[in-house]
Amino acid sequence: MTSPSTTAAAPDAAPAAGAAPKAAAFPPLQGSELVLGTIALSLATFMNVLDTSIANVSIPAISGDMGVSPAQGTWVITSFAVANAISVPLTGWLTQRFGQVRLFTASILLFVLASWLCGLAPNIESLIAFRVLQGLVAGPMIPLSQTLLLASYPAAKAGTAMAMWAMTVLVAPVAGPLLGGWITDNISWPWIFYINIPVGLGAAALTWSIYRKRDPGPRRVPLDYVGLVLLVLFVGAMQIMIDKGKELDWFSSAQIVTLAVLAVVSFMFFLAWELTDKHPIVDLRLFARRNFVTGTLSLSIAYGLFFGNVVLLPLWLQQYMGYTATWAGLATAPVGILAIIISPWVGKNIGKIDPRKLATVAFIGFGVVLWMRSHFNTQADFTTILIPTILQGAAMAFFFIPLQAIVFSGLPPERMPSAAGLSNFVRITAGAIGTSLFTTVWENRAILHHAQLTEAINASNATATQTMAQLVAGGLSNEQAVATVTRMIDQQAYTMAVTDLFYLSAALFFALIGIVWLAKPKSGAAAGGGAH
Repeated sequence: MTSPSTTAAAPDAAPAAGAAPKAAAFPPLQGSELVLGTIALSLATFMNVLDTSIANVSIPAISGDMGVSPAQGTWVITSFAVANAISVPLTGWLTQRFGQVRLFTASILLFVLASWLCGLAPNIESLIAFRVLQGLVAGPMIPLSQTLLLASYPAAKAGTAMAMWAMTVLVAPVAGPLLGGWITDNISWPWIFYINIPVGLGAAALTWSIYRKRDPGPRRVPLDYVGLVLLVLFVGAMQIMIDKGKELDWFSSAQIVTLAVLAVVSFMFFLAWELTDKHPIVDLRLFARRNFVTGTLSLSIAYGLFFGNVVLLPLWLQQYMGYTATWAGLATAPVGILAIIISPWVGKNIGKIDPRKLATVAFIGFGVVLWMRSHFNTQADFTTILIPTILQGAAMAFFFIPLQAIVFSGLPPERMPSAAGLSNFVRITAGAIGTSLFTTVWENRAILHHAQLTEAINASNATATQTMAQLVAGGLSNEQAVATVTRMIDQQAYTMAVTDLFYLSAALFFALIGIVWLAKPKSGAAAGGGAH
């Protein structure tokens, strides 16, 4: 239930709802079993996290092949994120019902199957459906990989184990855009999904061979079916409303109004049910805790901003700056370099330094990076675009670990699993919403800028007249010259729109500093539950 990019989680962090009894203790692994077990868990984690970013630079290619707009193509990203958000709170119940090793192995195999189906998808509807399946089965993989890894090492080496795990999840976002871009340009986009098949099969075989005797086994536990249905209703209706809003002209559409009503009503019933049920799927009472609510709010808003920008940048580069998928990957991939270098230091010192100070460094870093991007223009070269990307890695290193420390600060061990599930559910949902909102606002701002620029193109505008004359003198017909100017206006409008969003994001990151300082974490609190 912890973030794909956080290094801290409790050994019992897998259950997401309810205070499940602790699993039977097994002795640490040794020798080749420890090495192979670590490799298997890391491969599964790498595959999972890779799929959150590998499709980003491939959206234009996928959209073109499927005959849909890039905005509709982003459903390939958001559908995975929403399904993943829904499945995360179920991990606790599933772990108890089937056993952690059986569940983890099954999740890998189902993920492989879903990846294969994604590659075979004949249209956008089926691709989105298979991405939903992929997101649903991916839910248990990240938290259970942490649980199994921590159980494989002696308690004294838990920090080392999680540092190694963190390296895996920080390398994956670096490799994702680069690998996705190269595959899209040199093979074909379905192979961004097919590459999961050998990796997943190898990870599943290794995991089962090493860990099958270390599973405490299944037991019957009640499932909050009503809460689950209400959860699916309100998250699904909300996401579809946000994704389809622009296309259907928002609340002038009866469909959008219906979805909005369904989302609000199901959310209200969800709140009432979860606060009164004996075995809630989500422990909403955690929001009564100051550190939990401020940490979760800061983490989720920041992640929504971060993920929205992560999706937007390659779209802009490919559609309006002439980048191929490979070069868009090269421009976005180095974001993890500094994160990989700095994260071990942050993890080592999280118990010694106030996590609010470390989170402040992250927010200032993100704010500065996005402020730099807000000065991009149509003449920006590769180096200009790359520098903020590299610097963003430093902000990432200070982001997840300190905020997770604030979320878990002061919580008793028995409430850690529920806190992990709920905070990550909110975070993942925020990431999906951020993607949808950013692509919608980007297009709206571009339409506004396009209208303003077009108004300036008339016979009285000397620059416009001169440009047209130069194009005609260069051998273009009048119609070709007009088309060329139109493309220039489109490029300028969408560039101005994307820099508007970069500037807004920078301002919001600076504003988040105030929210994080409302928390009062306990002195020496460690991230996650590892110190509890």
